[in-house]
Amino acid sequence: MNTKTFLSTWKTELADKNYRNLFFISIIAISIVLILFAKYRIYNETRIGFVFVDPFQALFSPIDLTWSTFSLIYGGLLLGLYYFIQKPHVFVHALLTYSILVLFRILLMYSLPLEPPSTMISLRDPFVELFASGQPLDKDLFFSGHTATMFMLFLLTYKFKIKWIFLIGSILIGLSVIIQHTHYTVDVLAAPFVAYSSYRIALYIKDSVLNKTD
Repeated sequence: MNTKTFLSTWKTELADKNYRNLFFISIIAISIVLILFAKYRIYNETRIGFVFVDPFQALFSPIDLTWSTFSLIYGGLLLGLYYFIQKPHVFVHALLTYSILVLFRILLMYSLPLEPPSTMISLRDPFVELFASGQPLDKDLFFSGHTATMFMLFLLTYKFKIKWIFLIGSILIGLSVIIQHTHYTVDVLAAPFVAYSSYRIALYIKDSVLNKTD
């Protein structure tokens, strides 16, 4: 990353009133949504959810893949941040998409409360739990946030080689949380569809604001 080009690009974009407004709105939105989500996850643990047996997971015992899953998701996030921050329009699109994705998680978790699989090996995320509490938070099930986030990175990336990294990462993370019995299979299958919906809504908002004329 060329520092001079990087600073020049951001200076030019922030000089545009529409982009500047969208950028600050996106920062505020993602901050509020993440705080709400952290509080909602704690509340969600107190709810009684539906119980069912996943026919696919019934075929095998869970395997603990916690560290490989964290390596994939945080490696993907760091790569995504490095790539997106060089492209202001993509960066703001990413902020909006993730904000909407988290709102969908709250809405769908509320609409479809689930009890975790009885064979679950808890996926303890030290970063997320810093903003929530020290207690295990295992009921944030429908849909898989880790899978959706990696697929979101795939959708936002234009560079072909990096795009493939995120696609493969999405598949591996989805398989990992199923194998660990951290999520039901349906949680993982639903994730890409919600991520795509969030991506399209964010794209519409971004284009509407940036193309706005006084």
